[in-house]
Amino acid sequence: MADAEYVNIWMRPERPAYGPKPAYSRAQITEAAIRIADAEGMEAATMRRIAAEIGAGAMSLYRYVPSRDNLVELMADRVMGEIDVTGMPSGDWRADLTRYADGLRAMWLRHPWIATVQRSLPSFGPNQLLLIERLTGVLDAFVSIDENLGLIAMLNSYIEGTVREEISSAKEFRRIGLSESEWMARSYPYVDQLVKSGKYPMFTKIVMEARQPHLSRDDQFRNGLQRILDCIAAALPSNGRVSEGSRD
Repeated sequence: MADAEYVNIWMRPERPAYGPKPAYSRAQITEAAIRIADAEGMEAATMRRIAAEIGAGAMSLYRYVPSRDNLVELMADRVMGEIDVTGMPSGDWRADLTRYADGLRAMWLRHPWIATVQRSLPSFGPNQLLLIERLTGVLDAFVSIDENLGLIAMLNSYIEGTVREEISSAKEFRRIGLSESEWMARSYPYVDQLVKSGKYPMFTKIVMEARQPHLSRDDQFRNGLQRILDCIAAALPSNGRVSEGSRD
């Protein structure tokens, strides 16, 4: 059952209409929370810890940020503001979506805690709204709004799925104390045994022929992104297509 008293954080005034100026701001609280989460993970960004970071009483922060969910909304919207969508749409949809994809991936890698708080229900903060306006504006001239939303969802699913795996892998390598190349070297005897068994022809083909697993993370991401952009291109009318020479 919905909370009849719920008020969206973006509808709550940051300071009362009357009375003394607040000692702190949502921006201060949000920035402190992000610093803590970047260094130690989202679970470390408690109200008590944030209060200590900015020199406030823990309970006093609830006057500015009423709940943990509100804090997450503020943090997520703040880091979305790091994605540069200036000048979009530029008229070159492929370049625009590539720039957005690179920016979203870079933001997730700077703030890996975002993978633990990314939510399906949007909060429509100011930075998220700017992204919506600019990103959907890129394809607006070519397709209906429903097709537009579907294509952007496909793009976002690729970016977030790929970078989520990248963050998870990096965390696992740190846990076991090995680099990716060291882990592959350690795994080689078993992989060699599987290949020589002759029981797994497709696995053997991957091991012997696939180039993708040996690329850098950047190159893997870019190759996959080009395939997604090819799929988007196929869904656009001819006036939305780009020449082969402009894809590289």
